[in-house]
Amino acid sequence: DETEFRNFIVWLEDQKIRHYKIEDRGNLRNIHSDDWPKSFEKYMKDVNCPFKIQERQETVDWLLGLAVRLEYGDNADKYKDSTPDGAKNTDNTAKNAEPLINLDVNNPDFKAGVMALANLLQIQRHDDYLVMLKVSFTERLTQDAIAKASQSKEGLPVALEKHILGFDTGDAVINEAAQILRLLHIEELRELQTKINEAIVAVQAIIADPKTDHRLGKVGR
Repeated sequence: DETEFRNFIVWLEDQKIRHYKIEDRGNLRNIHSDDWPKSFEKYMKDVNCPFKIQERQETVDWLLGLAVRLEYGDNADKYKDSTPDGAKNTDNTAKNAEPLINLDVNNPDFKAGVMALANLLQIQRHDDYLVMLKVSFTERLTQDAIAKASQSKEGLPVALEKHILGFDTGDAVINEAAQILRLLHIEELRELQTKINEAIVAVQAIIADPKTDHRLGKVGR
């Protein structure tokens, strides 16, 4: 909303940034004026904002960052010894590091998630949802799966820039992640192809060595 945006800019200047003297803030405060965009553009230049007035989101982020920096500078002694609420003591820090400790087992979303997992893995229902969750992660994991997950694979470094992704997400980090996922998928396909080839070889070995029974006049097992 344009009016809320203008009020927000005025509030930041009046309460936090205070770049202008009070008597010089009149044009910026006149939010209903047709010339307000020009006053705002001048204000951005005066505070050395690197963005254009059309870049609203970037401008807001930058001005908020400036306001926070100035607020801290005015009250450095007050804020320098502050600690996050979750890190006031060692116990809280440890609990925050382990999200399952703070798990609310009575939360409807938790119960629904466990039930969906149990149905997917075909696990017998139990009144205690934690019991079902434990079974999901233990009894349904075969020893082969656990052993495979425990194996560490060593491979050769891959130059991602040499692999063409084929599309662009507009974000370099996401593009790189997509390249990695594609390479991992190709590796899984190669493993599958190897297993298929092994199965074909095994079948061919059986077919190529038939048992002959002359009494029955048949060739084969």
